[in-house]
Formats: sequence, C-alpha cells, structure tokens
Amino acid sequence: MPLNQKKKNLAILGSTGSIGSQALDVVRQQSGHFCVEVLTAQNNASLLIAQAIEFRPNVVVIGAEHLYQKVASALQPLDIKVYTGEESLLQVIGMETIDMVLIALVGYAGLRPTLSAIEAGKQIAIANKETFVVAGELVTRLAKERGVNLYPVDSEHSAIFQCLAGEFHNPVEKIYLTASGGPFRGKGKQYLQQVTKAEALKHPNWTMGCKITIDSATLMNKGLEVIEAKWLFGLEADQIDVVVHPQSIIHSMVQFGDGSIKAQMGLPDMRLPIQYALSYPQRLSSGFQRFCFTDHPELTFEPPDRENFRCLDLAYEAMKTGGNMPCILNAANEVAVNAFLKDSIKFLRIPEIIETCMHRVGFDPNPDFMVYSGTDQETRLIAGEIIDKLMV
Repeated sequence: MPLNQKKKNLAILGSTGSIGSQALDVVRQQSGHFCVEVLTAQNNASLLIAQAIEFRPNVVVIGAEHLYQKVASALQPLDIKVYTGEESLLQVIGMETIDMVLIALVGYAGLRPTLSAIEAGKQIAIANKETFVVAGELVTRLAKERGVNLYPVDSEHSAIFQCLAGEFHNPVEKIYLTASGGPFRGKGKQYLQQVTKAEALKHPNWTMGCKITIDSATLMNKGLEVIEAKWLFGLEADQIDVVVHPQSIIHSMVQFGDGSIKAQMGLPDMRLPIQYALSYPQRLSSGFQRFCFTDHPELTFEPPDRENFRCLDLAYEAMKTGGNMPCILNAANEVAVNAFLKDSIKFLRIPEIIETCMHRVGFDPNPDFMVYSGTDQETRLIAGEIIDKLMV
C-alpha cells in the first residue's frame, strides 16, 4: 500500500452468504488494504457472531429481530454496536466512516439497500444482479446523478468491465456472456422432468448459494445477467449474446467495431472478481491459485439449449418488453425457485410459473419505485397461488 493511503472501510451486506464469506476471505488476505466497518446478515446469527469476533466491525445488523438478543449478548463484551431490522440496515449504510458498500444480498432484498447506498453517495461493489433486473433504469440513473460508481462483482460482468479498461472511447459491438451450462447441460426434457433438488445443487464448477445455483441449472442466472449487462454497460438486447463454455475459464468477452475480441480468463474463483471490485483501479497481489494453460488444453464453446432451458428466452423477452416486466420475471423466479428448493414443485415447473406470471401480472411501461414494490408483491401472490394449485 502506498504511504499515507488509509485502509478502505467496508460495509458487507450479506456477510454470511457465499459472496459475503468469500469477501471476508479477501479481507483476511488483504488486511493491509481493507478493514470491516459493518457486517449484516438476515438469519445466520451464529456465523455473523463468529465473523464479528474475528473482524471487529464497528456495527453489526441482524435482520431477523428475534435473533437480536442472541447477537447483542454475544458481542456486548467487544463493544460492537448491534442493530436489527431493515430500517436499521438502511440507516447504517449512511455512516460517514464507510468507504465502500458490498451488496452481497440475494434477490429483491438488495434493491432498497442499494438505493440507500447510492443516496448516501457510497461507492458500491454489487453482487446483487436482481437489483439491476428489477429496477435497472432507476438504479443507474440515480447512481449517475449522485456520482456513484457501481463496480460489478459477478464474474461475467467483472470480466466485461476488465475488458473495457482503456477502451471506453471505443464503442462495443457485442458482448458474450459465458455460461457453464450448469449441472444438466446436454440433458433432454424427459431427463429434466425427474431431476431432484440435490442434483440441481451440484454445480460443476462454482461454489455458490442455493438460489443462484438453481438459477444456473435453469439458465435463469444467465438471463438475469443479460439484463444486468444491459444496464451496467448501456447495451441493447442484440448486443448481448450468451455462449456455453463448460470449463468456466473464459469469464466473458467483448467484441469491438473492428472485429477484435477481448476475453478475461482465470480459474473459477469468485474471490478474484470480488477483490478487483473492492480494490479498483488497483490490482492487488494475491495468493490465489494461478491458471495453467497445460492443465486446460481444451476450451470449448456451444450455443445454449433454449428449447429445454426456457428461462433464458423469458429473460430476453422481459428485457425487450421493458417497464416492470423484468421485475415480474424476477419475483416469479424467486418464488418458483424457493418452491423447488422446498420440494413443492418439479424442476420444469419453474419456467412455466414465470411465464404465467408474465402474462397475468399488470404491466406498467413507466414504473417508479412504488410500482416496482407493488409489482413484486402482486407477482409473489400470483406465483404462490399457481404453486398452491399445482400441489393440490
């Protein structure tokens, strides 16, 4: 670290999840560059306590109010302030001592904290793609107005961001988001009708949380990333393509007007894009495993199977329709995935539920935050009703 450069104070929202936990691993390895000011979690009080004991943040927020006393009692000897509830989380984000907020929350829950961080003028490292899916126009407009930088944490969007370094004056012709294909790549409809939750959670390359792992299996994760890319990089639908790359070594590519393509490569390790987002524009030296070309003599590419994995096309449809349609898509997907994880529906019901909601929920071409909120609630209600009927 250069002389007189102070450590960057981080607020890690969702510290007990997959991204949050790996971000703390980055902090462990880069303790000379980062320190933890705030940690938050929704329900995992035990891990949150352990993290707070290790990293000694100034503030901890536990979302579930019934767990407040457990966390407060455990951390009281360390003089760590403990708060609970969403409103407390939103207020804490505005603390003057915070330099950067990492949004590692899952799903729609990331939207309000992201908007609060923008309003507070914080620099943001964002791993919550659903925020862009639900309200990409609102989020990017407010960030621009407040002069807030949004640094992508998703490996694909980090790859695009890295490929664009030094190229911001050159227009992008197309980007290619790579997908592993998930655990069911190459499988047909008959096979997919019988897959189990345990099988769907066995991702071939990445270690992720349950929701995003199921999204990867349905290809909805790639669909959400397509919408996220539109807002992050100011692209149109026909400028964003998806290619299946089973080895997950090339994380995404940018094609420019002269036909040349830049690709960002590396082993599938989320700590790399997390560290890049937290440290940008620096590239900090790390002890992460290095990629070796001779260990990966073959890198292959193929088109996604849109017939058997319909979620990808549903996402493109929602993006092209605009308005609150991506919000409908996201809410329906969250409810359907949750039902699948509870063994309430079969795997192939997920796209069916999403498509039905896209036709039934009221469409608004010019939504504001209140419309997004109402759309999210209405969609969850309708999706729940559909699932209840399927279970009868």
